[in-house]
Amino acid sequence: MGYVESRNRATSDPETRREVLAEIESRGIEDVLLWFTDLEGHLKRFAITRSELEGALDDGMGFDGSSITGFNAIEESDMVAIPDPETFQVMWQHEGDRSKVARMICDVVTPDGKPYEGDPRYVLRRALERMRSLGFDTFNVGPELEYFLFKSSDGVATLDEGGYFAQTTLDAATNVRRDTIRALETMGIPVEYHHHEVGPSQHEIDIRFANALDMADYMLTYRLVVKEVAKQHGYHATFMPKPLFGENGSGMHTHQSLFTDGRNAFFDGDDQWHLSAAGKGFIAGQLRHAREIAAIFAQWVNSYKRLVPGFEAPVYVAWSQRNRSALIRIPLYKPGSEQATRAEIRCPDPACNPYLTFATLLHAGLEGIEQGYELPEPMETNLYHLTPEQRRERGIVSLPETLGEAIDALSESELARKALGPHIFDRYIELKRKEWDEYRVQLTGWELERYLSVL
Repeated sequence: MGYVESRNRATSDPETRREVLAEIESRGIEDVLLWFTDLEGHLKRFAITRSELEGALDDGMGFDGSSITGFNAIEESDMVAIPDPETFQVMWQHEGDRSKVARMICDVVTPDGKPYEGDPRYVLRRALERMRSLGFDTFNVGPELEYFLFKSSDGVATLDEGGYFAQTTLDAATNVRRDTIRALETMGIPVEYHHHEVGPSQHEIDIRFANALDMADYMLTYRLVVKEVAKQHGYHATFMPKPLFGENGSGMHTHQSLFTDGRNAFFDGDDQWHLSAAGKGFIAGQLRHAREIAAIFAQWVNSYKRLVPGFEAPVYVAWSQRNRSALIRIPLYKPGSEQATRAEIRCPDPACNPYLTFATLLHAGLEGIEQGYELPEPMETNLYHLTPEQRRERGIVSLPETLGEAIDALSESELARKALGPHIFDRYIELKRKEWDEYRVQLTGWELERYLSVL
């Protein structure tokens, strides 16, 4: 979105605003939902009427930031949400619902019109500015979000026992996925394919890749639509990383590439791995900084129940062309598919804040390019089969094993402080330390069963 100054506030292009207002009028939209996220990526929204929209587009809508997780304290809590008209979409309608509602995603600013440093969307905008300063114009991402469907939110009773690519007879939720896809496409989100995942009642709907800001916006819509359509069918959808003991968790494998003037900056046909110097530096940067930004792409206590060996979740910091146990995989090159050369990072989970995740991943990759990090040799061996001694000999480190360990690594990261900005950096660490402290003092059923009778 191009910014101009209007009434001392950064707002969108006037022509784009006029187009949105005309569409709202012609389609008879009654209410407009304004969306943004808190620090953890939870969707926040409020509604305004059609008559209020023109003023909102020019000057934004005020709200109390002290009530939003990670935003300002009450004494400096006045915030303004400015809707981005480029994100305008008419909401899909439930069957029998005659209301006409649209939504726009907002940038949050302070009362004097400056971008709010606690706004996750602004963090991603700043990362993209750094990218452009280094000569790239697009950061494309293609996340693969997995999720589970349960019979209700009260437990983890599954709908089926189907596995990866299960036939329809074992996949009880084919119709739920189809309805979800129709809803997503209604809201302008292109879907590539969908299927049953490895775990019972586990599913995946893949969105076609897009630039990072659009994709982060898409993810807010994706997660809401998946949950709402599941609820329509009488089920509960969850993006919790590890809801079932002994089964694979839900990941968000994320395909990434940088482009300049329509050309893939990661590709070099003369290289043995078909990777350019920029591609190698980008991957090297993400490998070097993976431990310290893990608390961003895997931000919950439960995230680290997924990141354990043996369940297809990568925990060892290495890269490969075909080895899915590595943290970053480079899908094999095929002649004529230079534009598809990309780095697939496999450790994020779908319960992350997409704005902060894409921003920190981009910063880590750009750091590798800018500082000239050397890419280590690829690891084609199954890393789960190596002993700890063998991994040490090869210099392979692991991701943090707990949220507490991840927060300790994050707190010492200069890269993360630069990526997030001091406001979010400090508040995020405080917020996540509190979550870890609350968890680690809990007494679990496992402990009582194991220790009570013998100690």
